[in-house]
Amino acid sequence: MSQRNLTLLTDFYELTMMQGYFKEKNANETVIFDVFYRNNPFGNGFAICAGLEQVIEYISNLHFEKDDVDYLRSTGMFEEDFLDYLYHFKFSGDIYAIPEGTVIFPREPLVKVVAPIMEAQLVETALLNIINHQSLIATKTYRVVHAAQGDGVMEFGLRRAQGPDAGIYGARAAMIAGCIGTSNVLAGKLFDVPVKGTHAHSWIMSFPDELTAFRTYAKMYPTACILLVDTYDTLNSGVPHAIQVFQEMKDAGIPLTFYGIRLDSGDLAYLSKQAKQMLDAAGFSDAVISASNDLDETLINSLKVQGATINSWGVGTNLITAKDCPSFGGVYKLAAIQEKTTGKFIPKIKLSENVEKITNPGDKAIKRIYNRETGKIIADLICLADEIFDESNSLLLFDPIQTWKKTHLAPRSYTMRDLLVPVFKQGKCVYHSPKVMEIQSYCKQELSTLWEESRRLVNPHKVHVDLSSQLWHIKNQLLDSYNFNSQKES
Repeated sequence: MSQRNLTLLTDFYELTMMQGYFKEKNANETVIFDVFYRNNPFGNGFAICAGLEQVIEYISNLHFEKDDVDYLRSTGMFEEDFLDYLYHFKFSGDIYAIPEGTVIFPREPLVKVVAPIMEAQLVETALLNIINHQSLIATKTYRVVHAAQGDGVMEFGLRRAQGPDAGIYGARAAMIAGCIGTSNVLAGKLFDVPVKGTHAHSWIMSFPDELTAFRTYAKMYPTACILLVDTYDTLNSGVPHAIQVFQEMKDAGIPLTFYGIRLDSGDLAYLSKQAKQMLDAAGFSDAVISASNDLDETLINSLKVQGATINSWGVGTNLITAKDCPSFGGVYKLAAIQEKTTGKFIPKIKLSENVEKITNPGDKAIKRIYNRETGKIIADLICLADEIFDESNSLLLFDPIQTWKKTHLAPRSYTMRDLLVPVFKQGKCVYHSPKVMEIQSYCKQELSTLWEESRRLVNPHKVHVDLSSQLWHIKNQLLDSYNFNSQKES
């Protein structure tokens, strides 16, 4: 997709705050903001990070056109010296991020922005919009794909998505998380991913009869012949006619490389089992039985339990809209301000009576800790960016809230990996985004590092996200100091 100027894709208060910083002469004060989320969507045991490529496109093209500035002037809220500054605006900061397709957990920074406060403030809304949406759809897709137990899942929710962008980038996120293809042709072109589809009921209805419609379709697409069999009568008409066409193709010497039927209504468990018996009896035991019709992970799992013989799934509305959990809940919070004289970052913390809304302060990194023998994730450790760990030493992990819950890792029993990677340095992109299908392969590898107990769809085992001892002490010192000050004031 040609780059669009999304600079004004922001909340109005970001711009009014920018002008405030500009007027207060602290526009060049370097700060750190973190993007993170607080709870896994859908009751899942984790989420899947997606959207970084679009973040890169957004940041790279960040600038104010003349008509942007003219529009802002028309609001009557901005003064001319600030508007003149916007003419020359360019992002000059650093951005670190977790690569797309990575398994992620609550409270750890997905994106870290280190930049002058005006620049860091401006990008908040768009970063959240992009990361929240694609990470949500990727996580939902994982659940659907996991329920399918190795069967192919095709995304075809474009007509039900909340607008073109949601359909395009939702399809992209779905491919990252494991779909085998999308019905969205533009997404296929933009991201070089497989596009797939069969035909609609209108195709059948436009012919004099069902058999003629099937024959015509088979003649045109003999190597991708999936016939929709429920237009009139699935078992008494659709499946028998499909079998007749498959037999005619076989008699004519046409290789049946990819063929089968699609069910789009009715009792999918019963119909698929009956159709399978009919196809097997006719000698077409390798025919694909595909199903659609408002599917999600719960219904797919139920159909599996019922012994449905479906081996290909088309999922639309419930996937592309994340119908049962329509928002990801990512937030963007100030974590540190750089001291001008020393260059050190002074940690900042947001307090709340809701414990989950208290932020983790400071300039942070994330270490993913694996069992050296199995390669499975033990925990994630949020630490200070300059902390150094040695795998030849023992490591103490503890719950940051229930601190008596501790785990001692013996020397060389674990490995560590940095999750945040540099994306922009001094305003220049230093990261190469992989192709979507490469990200999908990486995502599959990421999922394999989870224990099965963490991958289950209901009541998954919680993967711990702990704080390093240094970060934990800094956080609690800040909490104590604020409590002390509030008591003094009262």
